[in-house]
Amino acid sequence: MSEKQSNVPLPTQDVPAASYPFFAQLARIINSGQARSIVVSGNIYDLYYDGREYVPLMQFFQSKTKVPGLIQVVYELNGPVRVSDEDRVKLREAWTAWKNGVSVDVVAAREVLPDGSKYELRRREFDQYLRDAIGNATQALEFMRQLTICSRSCLKENLLILIEGADILLPSGDGDVARMNDAQLRRITIVTDWFGDPAFFNGKDNVVLLAESRSLIHPRIARLPQVLSVEIPSPDLAGRKHYTQWHTANSGNKAIAETVDMVADATAGLSIHAMRQLLLASDYSREPIQRQDTTRQVENFIQSQLGDDVIEFKKPIHTLKDCVGFSKLKEFLHTYLIPRMKLPDDRALPGAAIAGPIGGGKTFIFEAVAAELDIPVLVLKNIRSQWFGQTDVIFERLRRVLEALEKVVIFVDEADTQFGSVGEGAHETERRLTGKIQAMMSDTKLRGRVIWLLMTARIHLLSPDIRRPGRVGDLIIPVLDPVGEDRKEFIRWMIGPTKIADEELVDWLDREGLEEDFSSAGFSALRSQFKAIPPKDAEELKAIVRDFLQPAIKQTRRYQTLQALINCTRRSLLPDPNISDDQRAQMEQEIRLLESMGIR
Repeated sequence: MSEKQSNVPLPTQDVPAASYPFFAQLARIINSGQARSIVVSGNIYDLYYDGREYVPLMQFFQSKTKVPGLIQVVYELNGPVRVSDEDRVKLREAWTAWKNGVSVDVVAAREVLPDGSKYELRRREFDQYLRDAIGNATQALEFMRQLTICSRSCLKENLLILIEGADILLPSGDGDVARMNDAQLRRITIVTDWFGDPAFFNGKDNVVLLAESRSLIHPRIARLPQVLSVEIPSPDLAGRKHYTQWHTANSGNKAIAETVDMVADATAGLSIHAMRQLLLASDYSREPIQRQDTTRQVENFIQSQLGDDVIEFKKPIHTLKDCVGFSKLKEFLHTYLIPRMKLPDDRALPGAAIAGPIGGGKTFIFEAVAAELDIPVLVLKNIRSQWFGQTDVIFERLRRVLEALEKVVIFVDEADTQFGSVGEGAHETERRLTGKIQAMMSDTKLRGRVIWLLMTARIHLLSPDIRRPGRVGDLIIPVLDPVGEDRKEFIRWMIGPTKIADEELVDWLDREGLEEDFSSAGFSALRSQFKAIPPKDAEELKAIVRDFLQPAIKQTRRYQTLQALINCTRRSLLPDPNISDDQRAQMEQEIRLLESMGIR
């Protein structure tokens, strides 16, 4: 038997014009022997520069790992186990020697002897295994496992086995083997035995599994400590610029040449595939790419990746000037919140939680804040999926998008229902998702780039881990029912369409006509009625107001108001900044009383 040679180093740097840190990380893992089984996940369906052109990831890996002393074995779904013609001969001879218990030299020497037929039989067996792999993933995996055993004793070269669609070959099934068919169970057993074999992980051969998310691979494999991960991010600014320059040079489109920097900057969040579509459209029209073209492409691409039911891009058209009342709050937003959110580094706020009773105007005000910031606004609608493993995939796609964008606001309405608990009663997926969201909120790499605005009428139901300082707990803002001059401003706005406005009517409505805890939503509802059916005079207007009853949610709104006041993190935003500890204790006592009545 021939002695296995030392590890064959892979190139660890790409051409300067297109650097890929993920490939350097993969090469370091292989060259150092840290692991012999690696999951490559993330942006695996994109194009990558191999030094000549942009190609799919599998082809990129084949190009970049084509070095002496290394045999590439590629298995793609519904295809054969592929090797080059030259390497096929080497593997066939090694297989023949291994199966017959002799060295490769003996196989070659005995070719002309009478017993040479048994060697030919093994060669035909090898070729048959390559062909039988088509449409039979179970046999393909077992064959490749045996190749690594053969390699350790009968092959001078090292094997690099690249397997695509690992999430389809070895599906997670939420870890429940009862949900899996016999073929899937067999494949999981084969790979578990393969990667868990000390002779394999102490050897020199390597297996790379490609899957969009490690969480989609069955946990019996994905959780093996000897299986490491390499994450491929979305293209960064340098990568987008390189592709734009490369495409322009090859297409000869002078319309793009003058806008390379703008295109690279404005396409943050796009894959190379999506950029290619944008650039090809410019090639066809011979017109330069406009900012609105890139914005539309980014929005369409991100929504296609995450799904319309997960996120949407919001373009608020109203600003704080359009918000009635809330004078103290608006001053705080202008002088403190917006300037801090615009900062680019760790001086920026990670976000804010906005609390207050239902119908208080939280969403409208902070949509205006988002408009004032003048940066993309992503509305997070529902990050959970009904399908096993898909919640983790959606989160990982979201994270790749956020890491690629230069600056973005994440707007979450009803945040207490979006982000669940991490306690014992929560489902494992719920705990994992909430934990990942919390980690992302405090991630220093995203500080100054991702701003979280969480709206909730039930701030007490938001996880304490999210409410802590360093996340949105840096700033919890109460949005309360208008009082004093703010309430009168709302009244003037409400009766504005009637053309009957006078201060005497305003004073009557403030003192007698409207309840003390009249909400912003209530003012808006009456204004809408006045616009639809304008009253003839002040007496008719008063009659309409007397006829208007608020829903029977007064105690619920009181409970939510108290929770907003208790959780507020700025004295200056409270109705009474000089509130005493005794007064806060009275609020907490009132909260417990309402809870004893079943109010939550």
